Amino acid sequence: MRVIAIDHVQLAMPAGGEDAAREFYARLLGIPEVPKPPTLAKRGGAWFETGDLKVHLGVDPDFRPSRKAHPGLLVRDLPALVRQLRSAGYAVEEVRVDDRPQVYVDDPFGNRLELVEAAA
Repeated sequence: MRVIAIDHVQLAMPAGGEDAAREFYARLLGIPEVPKPPTLAKRGGAWFETGDLKVHLGVDPDFRPSRKAHPGLLVRDLPALVRQLRSAGYAVEEVRVDDRPQVYVDDPFGNRLELVEAAA
């Protein structure tokens, strides 16, 4: 028995943040929202998925943003996404590791995300 992949990433958000999540994850990052299973939908939150990429946001009544632990998401055309995020008012920190362009940005709730340019 062994672990072979990540099925999804779960991030926390405060209650009532679904619209902000949709604006950021679906509109800005381009990850479509998918319906949560009915048994989980009543808890709030939102799921965003495309292909193998699955980012789930769940409501945490004692919400605190994740400042150190973070998902690293592969992006095509990172410079265009950075411009779009900055135009929407998000602070983007550019970093370079192993000659791969990458940035850090906080989602609307303060959770840290790492965006990495996908290999060509």
